[in-house]
Amino acid sequence: MTNKKAVAQKLLQINAIKLSPDNPFTWASGWKSPIYCDNRKSLSFPYIREFIKSELCNEVFTSFPEAEMIAGVATAGIPWGAMVSDQLKLPFIYVRSKPKDHGLGNQIEGFYEEGKSVVLIEDLVSTGKSSLEAAEALRNAGLKVEGMVSIFTYGFGVAADAFKASGIKLISLTDYSSLIHLALEQQVITEDDEKALLNWRENPAEWGKFV
Repeated sequence: MTNKKAVAQKLLQINAIKLSPDNPFTWASGWKSPIYCDNRKSLSFPYIREFIKSELCNEVFTSFPEAEMIAGVATAGIPWGAMVSDQLKLPFIYVRSKPKDHGLGNQIEGFYEEGKSVVLIEDLVSTGKSSLEAAEALRNAGLKVEGMVSIFTYGFGVAADAFKASGIKLISLTDYSSLIHLALEQQVITEDDEKALLNWRENPAEWGKFV
């Protein structure tokens, strides 16, 4: 079993990812979606939490050996980032979606020095917009963003293009394609479901209009 398949298995096991092509979910963006991903659930299962933490650490250690700091993307990336930084014994900071409107007005919380190399930890990447905004905030603060490691990505073309344009390497523990293949293999979904799920990924904004 590949690592991607193993991570997908863990997420399906605890229903952190739900597949429902016949009764789609509605995202905050208004998109209709046959999948809902809630990686926060993984935090409630100690052995799965430990497994995912170890996989995140392995990716940071092997892919970004020059990392001097770990940054979590608020809010879901914060606990994972904190665990990774603790395991790797690296300083930890986190990035808010926008600066606080009170106190010191910080967007980046924690102590850091300009010029340090940092790796971002994210739980989920969809379009990549919020993740890359966090990376831009770090760059604006004088930090060197080496890359980002996420638990799951949908693999949207728009996200791949955005990360490429930003010059930031994205590594995900598992992805949509791996998940769908595993779900079909385990008969969680049918072949017709698989077609619907893959069609959604190609054009998520339009898919819901035909459901």
